[in-house]
Amino acid sequence: MGPRYAAVDCGTNSIRLLVADVGADGRLVEHDRRLELVRLGQGVDATGRFHPDALSRTFAACDHFAEVIRAFGCDRIRFVATSAARDVSNRAEFFAGVEQRLGVVPEVIPGAEEALLSYTGALSGVPDAADPVLVIDIGGGSTELVVGSGGVVSTAVSLNMGSVRLRERFLRDDPPTPDQVAAAREFVRDLLDGSGVDLDAARSVIGVAGTVTSLSAIDQHLDVYDPERVHGSRLSRTRIAALAARLLSLTGPQIEAGTCLPPKRAEVIAGGALICEEIANRTGAGHLTVSESDILDGMVLAMAGAGSPGA
Repeated sequence: MGPRYAAVDCGTNSIRLLVADVGADGRLVEHDRRLELVRLGQGVDATGRFHPDALSRTFAACDHFAEVIRAFGCDRIRFVATSAARDVSNRAEFFAGVEQRLGVVPEVIPGAEEALLSYTGALSGVPDAADPVLVIDIGGGSTELVVGSGGVVSTAVSLNMGSVRLRERFLRDDPPTPDQVAAAREFVRDLLDGSGVDLDAARSVIGVAGTVTSLSAIDQHLDVYDPERVHGSRLSRTRIAALAARLLSLTGPQIEAGTCLPPKRAEVIAGGALICEEIANRTGAGHLTVSESDILDGMVLAMAGAGSPGA
């Protein structure tokens, strides 16, 4: 048996774990995949610091993940911290807490590497996507846009817009007012205009991570989140627009009551849906394919020397 890998991705809203091996054919053999919503980025956009409560929630999740990693006998661990940890003033406290619990120093990777890892992971789950492929990863604090062909990336950017960032900066009322939605759209459009990414050239669009997978679950009216039904599902531009309009008209508790989303996802999903709509409207593809394979899969492939940087 080859090495067993544990990949942890800590973003603005969630922290996620994948335990997997890489088979002789280069494909992942998944043993465990889980997510906890910890809102590490709580208030970071306004204060520039991790809130003590957010650190406590994140460290509790790390304690849980450490038990899982020990139980599976993982040989190598990689912990990647994305948008929320790039610029905070108390980053050292976060680093020390993670290292104490998991025995590994977190890596705050550049947005470009985050995008590359997401691209590699997404293609591992949707290998038949027609080129050029656009991979979108809408997180809590940032959104990654990656375009490539033949498995080779041509453009990769990370934009400072995400579901939590829009919620805290623009969509402050619950539900948000029309003026707040308009301001959020203007913000997103300005960032897309300056991104340098030719979204219209994409023949295939793959969406990964919590915003897009949640939209698929809502669209399918799932009472309980089912990754097998979400993976490979499709969202047309028309459906994305309809979902965004509906979610922006509801309160967080109403979204939670009417969907399978947990509270910390329900209260920010409208901002993520708005971002997804604005991106989808600029693409050349008629629909978006949803993938459960994402940056975690890319991280494992990289550790195994079969994917993006970080091996």
